[in-house]
Amino acid sequence: MKRFFFIAFPLLFLRCDLFDSRDAEKPGTSGSKFQPATSADILIKNLMFSFQDKNTENYIACLSDTTFTGKKFFFSPSSGAISQFPELAQNWELDDERLYFENAKSKLKEGELITLDLYNISFTPQGNDSIFYSASYTLSLPNDDTNLPDEYQGDLSFKMIQDRQSVIWYIYNWQDIKSTSLPSWSELKGRLH
Repeated sequence: MKRFFFIAFPLLFLRCDLFDSRDAEKPGTSGSKFQPATSADILIKNLMFSFQDKNTENYIACLSDTTFTGKKFFFSPSSGAISQFPELAQNWELDDERLYFENAKSKLKEGELITLDLYNISFTPQGNDSIFYSASYTLSLPNDDTNLPDEYQGDLSFKMIQDRQSVIWYIYNWQDIKSTSLPSWSELKGRLH
């Protein structure tokens, strides 16, 4: 019986795929492109990738949480959006951002991406631990809902701050500005809240 055990035991490993190497992951199929926002530039890239990846947690991770920064996230909607969507002016918080982002993903046509293009970009340091960022944007949300436009444009400004350890950057103040005839980002948030 002992002799059979010593012969059968090694044969068990020969039949097992335990030591076989796995196939390499195909390029472009990796998960998130999110990385710690050790610079304001990385923070903006993370924000853009959160839309491409349709990743709510990465999107929320770009926004200030008082736990890490001591500053509460504040959103200032574009003019006109408040009259259409009064909830935008009622202490808009991270949970509201989460809800709108989840709803945006649910409206997306299958196989499509949410795309965010930023241009006319300006970074202005405000001391050692904060930056004022401004840009024009186009946000595209291809969808089948006849009451929901596919494209949003405007200007935005972010106030960014480092966490208490002066390592990771967050957006703590977001101002949206309507600057074209297309609906603004605020209007998208209002429609999807």
